[in-house]
Amino acid sequence: MHQLTLRIGDELADNLRLEAKKRGKSVNALVATVLSALLDPALEGDEFERLRARLERAGLLADAGPRRGARAPSEKQLAQARRVAGSGKNLSEYVSEGRD
Repeated sequence: MHQLTLRIGDELADNLRLEAKKRGKSVNALVATVLSALLDPALEGDEFERLRARLERAGLLADAGPRRGARAPSEKQLAQARRVAGSGKNLSEYVSEGRD
């Protein structure tokens, strides 16, 4: 087994410690998992899809929540969104301001 010394910023190091703790792993185990997932050439597709699949397979992707089939917003939520969207200036007002 090899040892690797790595220089990283304080914020990244802190974030790694927090993420490792959250996942119940050591920082070393977390970094080794991420690097292994990144370097596995066996997956097909474009680079983004390969990386995403590797990270998913390693259990490193967060669940983004429901996608298709999610509940529709309530009438109250829709009314609130309409009120917010209907406030402020019209786009035409902004455009005409820049033309004076």
